[in-house]
Formats: sequence, structure tokens, C-alpha cells
Amino acid sequence: SLYIICIALIFAGAFGNIIDSAFYGIIFSDSNYEVARFLPEEGGYSTFLHGKVVDMFYFPIIDGHFPQWFPFWGGEQFIFFRPVFNFADASITVGVALIILFQKRLFGKKPILVSEEPSVMEEPIIRPDETIEQAAV
Repeated sequence: SLYIICIALIFAGAFGNIIDSAFYGIIFSDSNYEVARFLPEEGGYSTFLHGKVVDMFYFPIIDGHFPQWFPFWGGEQFIFFRPVFNFADASITVGVALIILFQKRLFGKKPILVSEEPSVMEEPIIRPDETIEQAAV
């Protein structure tokens, strides 16, 4: 169901971020301005659970400049969709967004079943002219 998919996306993203912080600092070199090296001789850049997220995505869809006549930002660079994100964070975001968008479908109230027949009493009915022995027969 949709709820299971959403929860799986959230947990997969959280697990991915834990893996990033747990092991990447140990097995990769620091990579501020160069490509990181796998298993460097001097060791990693950090200790266990202190690693950085490394699988970042950047998708500038439109990269250009504002015209000179444009107010306030004339001539400056314009980049549409500038966010930098990683796959684990995107997975968590999609899972939570789907839960919010489809919350009525996922958590809506269940219909109350109304029976057509009136409820039958379970207690025995004894008429005043009958004795207990006659009612048992």
C-alpha cells in the first residue's frame, strides 16, 4: 500500500544518512576541493559517526544572466533550481510529502457499520404463567 511505500522511503533515507555519517569519514579522504580518495594511507578524515554526506546532487535547470535593464538584479547571474541535496534526504522528503498529500486516504476514518436488524436480547424471557421447569423444556 501507499503507506508502506512512504514509510520505506523514510526509513531508507534515514538509514542512508546513518551509513554516510558512520563510515564515510573512515574510508574516504577529505575532499574540499578535490576528488576524495578511497582508503587513503593516512586514514580517513574523521572518526566513526562523524562523517559527512557525500552523495550530493546539483541540477541547475536554467543558468543565465538577468538583462541589464532588470530592476535590482540587472546583469547578475540567475540559476533556476539551485538546491543541492542528497539522495537520502530526497527519499525522506518524498516519503513525508506523500503522507501529507494523501493523509485523508491513508488515515481517513473508517466507516461505521450499521446493521439493518435490531439487536436481539440474549437474556431468556420468562412469562409469568410459566414455571422454571417448563421454560427449560
